[in-house]
Amino acid sequence: MNIQVLIAAVGQKPRELAAQMNIASDAIIINQDDHFAYEEFAIGAAKIKAYTFAERGVGLSRNNALLRAEADLVLFSDEDIVLTSGYGAAISSEFAAHPEADMILFNVAVDERRRTYENTSFKRVRWHNYGRYPAYSIAARTARLHSANVTFSLLFGGGAKYSSGEDGLFLHDCLKKGLKIYASPIWIGSETYRESTWFRGYNEKFFYDRGVIYRHLYGKMAKVLAFRFLWVKRREMCREIGFGQAYRLMKQGTDA
Repeated sequence: MNIQVLIAAVGQKPRELAAQMNIASDAIIINQDDHFAYEEFAIGAAKIKAYTFAERGVGLSRNNALLRAEADLVLFSDEDIVLTSGYGAAISSEFAAHPEADMILFNVAVDERRRTYENTSFKRVRWHNYGRYPAYSIAARTARLHSANVTFSLLFGGGAKYSSGEDGLFLHDCLKKGLKIYASPIWIGSETYRESTWFRGYNEKFFYDRGVIYRHLYGKMAKVLAFRFLWVKRREMCREIGFGQAYRLMKQGTDA
């Protein structure tokens, strides 16, 4: 099975970006800047298509790439990910070994402060554990994504109205459409740490936006799960804005 890496980037030079990410398979780069451009180039046998659009929003970039994907498999990625040598063969082999999987979530090494998961075995991903996975862990059968008609939200994520949550919402929608999602212990890359493009501390916008995404993800259970989330994270997140005020902000978001 062949694979295309779908890369969301901002203000990058596509040829330099492909080299620094260690791209060794076909790829589609969606680069957001202040102009439009298109180019194709090769890295060995790999064909890279690079689009630059004068737009904003990571969800929009991922959708633009997914719309144009034509390989058997796709891997979502970001400009700060460096893929391991042999990632394409590893991903393809895992899908070949698990024909029941529509989507597989792989390990990517990140800074300890940002780590939300680590797969230690091959396992099914269901409603209780999908929310921890970032978009750059996701590989999928392209035809299944297209036939399920799933896309990334344009409301959430860097460059959008609400600051984060587009990856969890995407997985939520995939589960809702009946896609079978699994997690793999295979490592396929690492993150080059940089300052977040959207996180500005645990401020009022952070808690309000988190409330909004909880409403979309959890519906009637949003307020209960918001309370649980804050209680577990209170020592880390509620230093400047107290627990009570943070919860009120999240509730405002769940009612938005």
